Amino acid sequence: MRQAGPYSGRVGALRRFLGSCVATPLNLALTVLVLLLIVAIVPALVEWAVVDAAWRGTSSADCPNRDAACWVFVRLRFGQILYGGYPAAERWRVDLAAALALAGLVLMAAPRLPRTLIAALLFVAGPVIAAILLAGGIFGLARVPSRDWGGLTLTLVVALGTIAFAIPLGLGLAIARRSALPVIRWLAVAFIELWRGVPLIPVLFMAVIMFPLFMPAGVEVDTLIRVLVAFILFNAASMAEVFRGGFQAIPQSQYEAAASLGLGPWRTLGLVVLPQVVKVAIPGLVNTCVSVTKETTVILILGLADLLAVIQAGAADPAWLVGDQIRSTGYFFAGLVFWSVCFSMSRAARRLERRRRRDDAAPLIASR
Repeated sequence: MRQAGPYSGRVGALRRFLGSCVATPLNLALTVLVLLLIVAIVPALVEWAVVDAAWRGTSSADCPNRDAACWVFVRLRFGQILYGGYPAAERWRVDLAAALALAGLVLMAAPRLPRTLIAALLFVAGPVIAAILLAGGIFGLARVPSRDWGGLTLTLVVALGTIAFAIPLGLGLAIARRSALPVIRWLAVAFIELWRGVPLIPVLFMAVIMFPLFMPAGVEVDTLIRVLVAFILFNAASMAEVFRGGFQAIPQSQYEAAASLGLGPWRTLGLVVLPQVVKVAIPGLVNTCVSVTKETTVILILGLADLLAVIQAGAADPAWLVGDQIRSTGYFFAGLVFWSVCFSMSRAARRLERRRRRDDAAPLIASR
C-alpha cells in the first residue's frame, strides 16, 4: 500500500497546484493575468454586494438610488422567490419534499449503505412522493393547482423531474440503439436524432400551444405536465448519447469474459456492463444535468412563474421602481442560486467518482 509522503494530502495538492502555475512561461503569464483580474474584480464586487449594500429596511425607501445591492428587496420577497404563489399555509409540504430529497442524497453518499437501492428509491419513489405532497388532493392534503407553483420550487420541480425521468429513458434509448433487432435500433436512432436536431424553445411552444389543438374537446392536460414531458423527451436524447459513449468505452473483452462465465445477454448487461457504463458516463451525465437546470429559465416565456420570472415580476412592481439596483440585485441573487445548485451537483459527482475509484482499487491493494 502506498505510504503517505511528507507532501501528501492537501499540502501535496497545494504544492502541485502552485508548481503547475509557474511550470512554464505560459502558465506563469496566465497565472499573473488571473491574479490581476481577481484584484480588479473582487474588491469592486465586495464593495457593491456587501460594503455599500442596503441590508435593513421595510420598503424600497430603504434602498437609496446608488450603485449598490439592495438585499432588502430579496429579504422582503424571499417567500415569493422561494415558493411563488404556493399557499402559505401549505408551504410545509414543499419543505417536507425538499427535506426528503436531501435526506435521500445524503444517504446515497454515505459509506457502507446500499447506494444502488437508495438511488432506485430516490429516482422512482421520490418523484411520486413529491408529486403527492406538492399537488395534494389525496390523503387529506388540500389540492394546490400547478398554476400556484412558482419561484425556486417550480424551477427545482422542472429540473429534478426532468433529470429523474430523462436518465432512465436515455439509458433505455442507448440500449435500444445497440439492439440486434433492426426495427428497434432504427426507431431509437430516429427518436434520438429527431429530438437532438430541434431547438428546445420550439419544442416547448409545440407542447404548450400546438398540443391542445390536437386534443379532443373537453380533454385538457396541465401546462406543467406538458412542459415536463417536453423537457424529458428533449433531454433524454442527450442522455442517450452520453450513455452510448459509455457503452463504446467498454472493451469487447468484458463481454467475452461474461460469456465465458455462462452469463446471458441480460445478466451480462446488468451485472458486468452497466456498472462500468454508469461510471464512465458520470461526467457527461452531470454536465447534462447542469444544462437542464440552467435551461429551466426558458419556461418564463411560457407564462410559468419560475425563479427568474418571480424576480422579474418583483422588480417590475411599482413599489420597487427606485433604480436599477433592484433588478441587478435580483439577477445577482438568481445567479448565486443557480451557481450553488450546479456547483453542488458537480461536487457530488466528483465525490462519487473518487469513491468508485477507491472501491475499484481496494481489491488490488488487498491482493498485494
